[in-house]
Amino acid sequence: MSGDARGALDLDKLFAARLQAARARPYLATALFALHTVASPRVPTMAVDRHWRCYVSPGFVDRTPVEELAGVWVHEVSHLLRDHHGRGDRVARERGLTGAGERLRMNIAADCEINDDAFGDGLVRPEGAVRPESLRLPAGQLMEDYLRQFRLGPLTQDLSWLDCGSGADGLDREWDLGPKGAHGLSEQERDAVRFRVAQGITARPGTTPQGWQRWAQDAFHPPQQWRELLGAAVRSAASGPGVGEDYTYGRPSRRSASVPGAVLPSLRRRPPRVCVVIDTSGSVSDAELGSALLEVAAIARAVGGRRDLVSVLPCDAAAQFIHPLCRGEGIPLTGGGGTDLRTGFARALRARPKPDVVVVLTDGQTPWPDTRPPCRTVVGLFPRSASWDEDDPDYVPDSPPDWARVVEIG
Repeated sequence: MSGDARGALDLDKLFAARLQAARARPYLATALFALHTVASPRVPTMAVDRHWRCYVSPGFVDRTPVEELAGVWVHEVSHLLRDHHGRGDRVARERGLTGAGERLRMNIAADCEINDDAFGDGLVRPEGAVRPESLRLPAGQLMEDYLRQFRLGPLTQDLSWLDCGSGADGLDREWDLGPKGAHGLSEQERDAVRFRVAQGITARPGTTPQGWQRWAQDAFHPPQQWRELLGAAVRSAASGPGVGEDYTYGRPSRRSASVPGAVLPSLRRRPPRVCVVIDTSGSVSDAELGSALLEVAAIARAVGGRRDLVSVLPCDAAAQFIHPLCRGEGIPLTGGGGTDLRTGFARALRARPKPDVVVVLTDGQTPWPDTRPPCRTVVGLFPRSASWDEDDPDYVPDSPPDWARVVEIG
């Protein structure tokens, strides 16, 4: 997909490809036609900036069939719809990733997120499109997941040309027109485009891949301040002293040399495990249960996107089965009785391996354990305008205990 980019831009061919892309993926049509094209010989193929401009190499358009150009249109607009630039900025801050090499990794990871299910069904995969299997990675994951699983090396050495622009990784380019340049979309216009695309997907969910369906659900529930606070509370609890620490003989302690004839274990730190206890009692509404699943996704992101480290335990008056977190929509939130989250705490702490952090999502109308659990606890509290109990109108629920970090949700 790389090469020279000279001559005038063939707009007829480029726009014919966009029309073909809209026919193949009608739910993306609003976003495809919102992009403003800018001819640029400095980009390898096509690239986007965060202001919804699409920079196009004239040479690339000349030598690429219309069918493949349609696939590139869909690929580039997917970066913007999925907010890869904003997510790239957040990942860079949280993980201390700097330099062009790390941004290239973000671009590759973002491409893997898009390309695993973007093509087929009338859309041709462009030549050189990066797929997870080409890097020996599983399909169906997010950019943040992929970033943890590969480094630049032999499998990526042929991708040094890759540049989907600042819209893919958040790093401004010299050829970007910037926020004051012509034909950029305002923040409100960008949100309106995303909302209309999400509406089109949710109206006909059977015709879109699961990745786009999950994206549409998130688009209707944009990040809120309490979600940021909940994620920060979980990260703080998961990184506290002693969390995830254990002794191992796999790597003997250096102090063994001072004790002849004895092998001392060394202290290692493993990734923290989180168990999310969700209150499914009758006092929690269906809307709040739906919100709880979104909070679970935010919690998984707070521990680095490691879904294998997060489990979910529905609980009303009795604890139910613990479910590994694979996809949020696969977790049955059944219940509807009274509330006693003490059983949820007891069931979570009996799990093997034990959790390092317990997160409770509840309306607070429950008794709490009398003693502090042997792990960090974070409580996400659904709001209640007044105390309520169907049997006792004067009932006042206990406040969460002092040993729990409490975050108001909503």
